[in-house]
Amino acid sequence: MPDQRVHAHPAASAEWLRAARSARALSVATLVWLGLESSLGLWAGFRAHSVALIGWGMSALVEGAASLIVVWRFTGSRTLSEGAEHRARKALAVSFWVLAPYLVLHVAYDLDMGHRAVPTALGIAVTAVSLVSMPALGLVKRRLARRLASPATAGEGTQNLICAATAGGVLAGLWLNTVGWWWVDPVMAVALAAVAAREGHRAWRGDGCCH
Repeated sequence: MPDQRVHAHPAASAEWLRAARSARALSVATLVWLGLESSLGLWAGFRAHSVALIGWGMSALVEGAASLIVVWRFTGSRTLSEGAEHRARKALAVSFWVLAPYLVLHVAYDLDMGHRAVPTALGIAVTAVSLVSMPALGLVKRRLARRLASPATAGEGTQNLICAATAGGVLAGLWLNTVGWWWVDPVMAVALAAVAAREGHRAWRGDGCCH
């Protein structure tokens, strides 16, 4: 476990602590971007009646919760606490599970009301930026997670990668809707719900750090 590694190998402790500080700094920076991303994504999604874009904006809020969890995990005395890592991992799993039922219910509501997504320049711009930036951020966090033996950090990185993948899906859905394939948008939202549920299960078990 992280605290055992640090105390058992004093020569490696400085490197481990640097990695912990890097994980915390990346999470703080991610929070700033996700606050903007979520606000713009939700605003554009509600205006365009895009359930996938709304779901993507909501997932940014969940990602923000994951980042807060990692900041909490690597602050103060919790940095070397095995118990803090365990609690952070469980909290991160719950953050995945919060998203899934919301998405399914929102898809059902929009289908019942007959809402169809319409193109939105703002939504396209925000998701495009995320599609470019989030993969690099997620991969860096997952590398740090392996150095720290931290499933919580790995889970946050996975959420960043999911964000990038779903941004690509949302972009495709918005474009395909212009040629009449309106059903792509709700399908992408349901797919996102399934991914969130699966990743929540993996995070709860602590599987994310090793894959």
